[in-house]
Amino acid sequence: MMKTIKRAFVGTVVAAFTFVGFTQTVQAAMIGTEQVHASNAAQQQDKARIAAALDRPEVMAQLEQLGVQRADAQARVAALTDDEAATLAAKIDSLPAGGDVVGTLVLIFVILLVTDILGLTKVFPFTRSRR
Repeated sequence: MMKTIKRAFVGTVVAAFTFVGFTQTVQAAMIGTEQVHASNAAQQQDKARIAAALDRPEVMAQLEQLGVQRADAQARVAALTDDEAATLAAKIDSLPAGGDVVGTLVLIFVILLVTDILGLTKVFPFTRSRR
């Protein structure tokens, strides 16, 4: 009986000393109003840049050819997360002037397709499950 208690105690002490090195520090700070405002302004600029790219006639023609309606694409742009909007806006900015619109269309198509498969949107009828 005493041997079992000693083993349990030693095991607990060894585990405690082993995991002492894995402690993590946490720091907290107040976020200023300027930081929040700047972040919101950047997010709005990203979404406006994406919406402007979607308003181009050749982009809308290609999306409609792929089966995406204008209202669905605009709703999806409005529903983008901040990270998705920043990534897509950076992709649009990195494209050559007057250049690779197809790459942007493919990126938008893939984003819409993935969100449709995950059930977050209902853009493409071929991804809907039959019940």
